[in-house]
Amino acid sequence: MNSEGNFFEKVYRVTSLIPFGRVSTYGAIARYLGSTGSARMVGWALNNCHGSGEFIPAHRVVNRNGFLTGKHHFGTPDAMQQLLENENVRVVDDRVADFGRLFWDPSAELG
Repeated sequence: MNSEGNFFEKVYRVTSLIPFGRVSTYGAIARYLGSTGSARMVGWALNNCHGSGEFIPAHRVVNRNGFLTGKHHFGTPDAMQQLLENENVRVVDDRVADFGRLFWDPSAELG
């Protein structure tokens, strides 16, 4: 497996650990994986997870300010928001309300 594929698999594993009703960020996942500055690569990985054959909760990953910047990768313009709202995550104007309270930092939670 090439290094990009290996990185993508690591992103998928961490993303799968984000608890129901919580959100993380591209940057927090990159930092946890020891790739500070690779937030965009985390986004690319999550954009490619839809065909992986397993459920990866990519809808739980937002930008550093809580905005749903990846929403255009979910089929319809409202799908990402709907998935979050199904987990009782309130979204207002494409941003997670209570982002600070709902933020899940893998570095703090997983060590």
